[in-house]
Amino acid sequence: MIIEILSIGNELLAGITLNSNAHWLAAEIANAGGIVRRITVVSDDLLEISAAVKESLARRPVILVTTGGLGATYDDLTLEGVALVLGKQVVLDGRAVDMLKRSYARRDLKYELTEAWLKMAKIPEGSMPIENPVGSAPGVAEQADRTKIFCLPGVPSEMKAVFERHILPLIKEGVGRFVMKEINYSLRGVTEAMMAPALARIVGSNPREAIYLKTHPRGYYRKKTPQIRVQLISRGSDEKEVKKRLGKIATTIEKEVATLGGRIC
Repeated sequence: MIIEILSIGNELLAGITLNSNAHWLAAEIANAGGIVRRITVVSDDLLEISAAVKESLARRPVILVTTGGLGATYDDLTLEGVALVLGKQVVLDGRAVDMLKRSYARRDLKYELTEAWLKMAKIPEGSMPIENPVGSAPGVAEQADRTKIFCLPGVPSEMKAVFERHILPLIKEGVGRFVMKEINYSLRGVTEAMMAPALARIVGSNPREAIYLKTHPRGYYRKKTPQIRVQLISRGSDEKEVKKRLGKIATTIEKEVATLGGRIC
């Protein structure tokens, strides 16, 4: 279940807004057993968006999730960018219009059928609008060869609601049974370089997607003793096997730390 994320917005590239959407999506996908292979950020530019979508589709992920650019303003161009790649037009969709009307009624908001308002109901021809249970602009589902494209709103609460209701179940179904177990070690007296050979051996002797093993420097204790965190994740479809792998690797790490003269805090 290979997935890519495409975040769209000038504010992300200008450092005005932290890309919390991609961070949250990556964590949710990983916890469900999916694999995020790439996160791309582009500006609110039609050619930049279409180029990023085209490049992603060439890599053939199972799912491409885009966030942002579905609103009513001139620079909301995500759907136009997707349509351009697929050789389609964006058209006013009656289902999307109904979704917008329901969303405004649900929040007791008044609206007028202006061009800006209707822009939120214009989607690539043949695509499927997705109800936005929190905000206004519907999400959109599209199929491009082997890749499912889901275009989500950029507002975090809206993005999360659409993802959890419509996309996460598909990921879980596609992955099937999934188990993940994690151990984190806080170590003193050893550096990343000291631990590197042992960790390389561990990674090399296990299936690529079965483990995640990473060191994180944590500065120095009392300004002279190196500190690092070692994160170990074992994952798979069989809980017994996942636990066994985790225990075996944990034992190896603990022995290596002792051999190197470090200690686990």
